[in-house]
Amino acid sequence: MIDKIELASDPGRATTERDSLLAFLGYFRSVLVRKAAGLDTIQLAATLGPSSLTIGGLVKHMAFVEDHWFHSVLLGNDYPEPWLSADWDTSPDWEFDTAPNHTPCELLSQFRASVARSDAAIASVGNVDTIAAKQSHGQPTSLRWILVHMIEEYGRHCGHADLIRESIDGETGD
Repeated sequence: MIDKIELASDPGRATTERDSLLAFLGYFRSVLVRKAAGLDTIQLAATLGPSSLTIGGLVKHMAFVEDHWFHSVLLGNDYPEPWLSADWDTSPDWEFDTAPNHTPCELLSQFRASVARSDAAIASVGNVDTIAAKQSHGQPTSLRWILVHMIEEYGRHCGHADLIRESIDGETGD
């Protein structure tokens, strides 16, 4: 099981743009991990209604999304493992499809490694106006856009995780 963690504090309201974006990103990262906390492998693979989404799949997906935007797009690096050798052609949703094959500790470890790479990438760039090394959908993309997109992505998936978690054990809230 993933142990309970402390929730990142509510982002401050009187801060710089960069610090505010990073605080919201950190807040949503911790919400997602909290949604997985205390669940076993079977619970992390539980679905709700007709959806195939699982909390474990969301954790692994966000690990991939972290590496995609910060490690690959922002810095221009190749994907690290396990993404580099994943069979995306056979399974376009590989991260979701393979999440049930991992223990809670393995999923959290992958997520934390991806977040650490992301944080290092952000620190190495610094300025939110910096344009990423790779284009996204044929367009130059700033660190600011990536941060806002990641906050949106986490917000959406934390909502999914909240509904799934409530259906497993009734737990709600951040």
